[in-house]
Amino acid sequence: MATTSEKGITTVKQNIALIPDLTIKDLLSAIPAHCFKRSAFRSSLYIVWDMLVISGIYKTASYLDAFISPAHVSLPHPLLYPAARFSLWALYGFGTGLFATGLWVIAHECGHQAFSESKFINNSVGWVLHSALGVPYHSWRITHAKHHASTGHMTQDQVFVPKTRSQLGLPAFDPTKEDILGSSVADEVKKELMEAIGDSPIGATIGAATYLLGGWPAYLIRNASGQKRYPKGTNHFNPDAVMFAPHQRDSIVLSDIGIVLWLAGLSSSIYAFGFWTVFRLYLMPYLWVNHWLVLITFLQHTDPLLPHYRASEFTFPRGALATLDRNLLGDCGSIMAWIGAHATNGISETHVLHHVSSKIPHYNAWEASAALRKRLEQAGLQLQGAPGGWKEVYRVFKECKFVEDEGNIVFYKNAKGLAATRPTFADGNASDSGIEVDKI
Repeated sequence: MATTSEKGITTVKQNIALIPDLTIKDLLSAIPAHCFKRSAFRSSLYIVWDMLVISGIYKTASYLDAFISPAHVSLPHPLLYPAARFSLWALYGFGTGLFATGLWVIAHECGHQAFSESKFINNSVGWVLHSALGVPYHSWRITHAKHHASTGHMTQDQVFVPKTRSQLGLPAFDPTKEDILGSSVADEVKKELMEAIGDSPIGATIGAATYLLGGWPAYLIRNASGQKRYPKGTNHFNPDAVMFAPHQRDSIVLSDIGIVLWLAGLSSSIYAFGFWTVFRLYLMPYLWVNHWLVLITFLQHTDPLLPHYRASEFTFPRGALATLDRNLLGDCGSIMAWIGAHATNGISETHVLHHVSSKIPHYNAWEASAALRKRLEQAGLQLQGAPGGWKEVYRVFKECKFVEDEGNIVFYKNAKGLAATRPTFADGNASDSGIEVDKI
């Protein structure tokens, strides 16, 4: 953000975000009809492929590990042998975790009934895959469906819900010293906010790293970054949790059974093969899967460019379009971008389309996304974010600190109280927005 400071007031040149008034019919009609077709056979091939790649990575790592010894290769220092083995298995964990994320994505498609035409097949395959990755399949499927129904809704969305000024205990908004839309703020208020929130590079780095490593289990276990109106102790393992309906109880229990079996399998494997073997072969890739899941979804739904809505301004199409497509690993070059998209089945690159129609399988999402983008561009919308990676997580983590308690369309403000974006309406009708906005 380009900022200027004059006479004790800091101002920022803001981006203008068009608030769409498209209907779901407008969006779906842009997508070719054959893209909606689902095939259990074709979907299964991607499971087989991901498993084959993971097996190939393991075989390659095991083969190379056998050669890292003085009998096969001469290294200048004895400590380089364990260092080489560590590097080899670290690379194994990275590669396996990336393709295991692809399996996670397929299980996620099962929850959306996008794997096949059969609900039984979808739920059976999804339960097996997600349970094997430590995910309570039905529990998350249910809350994730609510997320799709209310993406970007301040009181109905399920995850990545922004914290408000009051929820963070920040100084109350002062209209005489700051702009509600975040275009300007008095230096004294900026100082107060920065002291209350913190804006150090080290703090942002540690916060982002903690988020990536522990964000997913924290969300499942204690609703971290989830809907703020849920009571303390809300989690995905309690059949009586407020986020579930009474008729869904059996599904939650079945999900819990899957997690119990997963934990039993982990425990028996550790007993039989030892902790470090299980950690090296399974737990390290598992941590990478959790990392990619949080990184991908965080960047899809969190950015200074994205609006969040309160009830009076929310519609399903607006929520579906309150997200971004990003090229996973694109900041590492075109080859890594291709690997990231291929390994994770395009979940980051075609996410806007996924929110418009979650039943479209990933192998049809590329064509469907291209068609949808053309329609969105006609409406003046471009929802392509910067490439997804650690650098972008750091930037977004620093820029997205809180939203205001006032206003029906809100954008993130940073630790200085400045917002990078303000809303505008194509039809000039802003009477219900709760704030003064630009009009085109």
